[in-house]
Amino acid sequence: MSTELILHHYPASPFAEKVRMVLGFKQLPWKSVIIPSVMPKPDVVALTGGYRRTPVLQIGADIYCDTSLICEVLDHTQPEPVLYPPHLKGVSRVFAQWADSTLFWTAMAWNMQPKGLATLFAKLPPEVGSAFLDDRKAMSVNMTRLRTQDAAPAYRSYLRRIAHMVEEHDFLFGAEPCVADFAAYHPLWFTRVCTPSVADVFDHVPAVLEWMDRMAALGHGRMEKFNAQDAITVAAGAEPLPHMSAVFQDDHGIALGSEVTVAPESFGPEATQGTLVAATRTRYTLRREDPRAGVVNVHFPRIGYVLRSAPP
Repeated sequence: MSTELILHHYPASPFAEKVRMVLGFKQLPWKSVIIPSVMPKPDVVALTGGYRRTPVLQIGADIYCDTSLICEVLDHTQPEPVLYPPHLKGVSRVFAQWADSTLFWTAMAWNMQPKGLATLFAKLPPEVGSAFLDDRKAMSVNMTRLRTQDAAPAYRSYLRRIAHMVEEHDFLFGAEPCVADFAAYHPLWFTRVCTPSVADVFDHVPAVLEWMDRMAALGHGRMEKFNAQDAITVAAGAEPLPHMSAVFQDDHGIALGSEVTVAPESFGPEATQGTLVAATRTRYTLRREDPRAGVVNVHFPRIGYVLRSAPP
């Protein structure tokens, strides 16, 4: 049974940076598979069956989608240092959900203004930038995206609120980081590292930059380069983990063993189709078979995802 952590990601992905930082916090060894930032992503889809957001965590023949779920898996894999301290279990999750949604989309609207885009794609051919923007437009077809002029005052306000928190503590909720720190860090990291031409938004919140420096010092853990075909071979040679202890929670009138689809609520509308083999209080698990990857279990969090019966 393979227990190696394989992260499918690309360097400039902010959500991948969130997971890379958690790996560093926990000093975990992991294998790095670099994937395209835009479609097509045939090697990713061979594992996920359709889901194409970044990153994806693979452990053998089990594929974990969405960083909220990936963080829980990593915390279970390596319980110390703790990502969800008992006294912060509720507030840290609520804050992380806000940071991964409202804060993230506000930051990205600021980052993707013309000056930021020029910096992001400065060393790449023009067609690369065009392909990226077209791809993200397709991913956000059902979303209302903020304009820069609307995002600017909100981003500044959010940064001031974060500054108030880290002026009192080294990290958001105390002396040690928790899941909230990693969720808040990654969109700000993109501003500072990937679009530094618009990083003057931090000029009036030096405490935020000091907190970011403390976060960056955690590093990325022990990374080893790996390639996509080898990762698919790992999946093909492994068996998905059993779910004997999983308690079925039925909120849809869809029985285990049914053919279903799971798709994000909004960004990245592509669905994964498979057999529903688990539906717990917090996640869905679909079993599917791929000609290259073999039989895999693909896991999604319930929050942020939509379960439906597969079309006949």
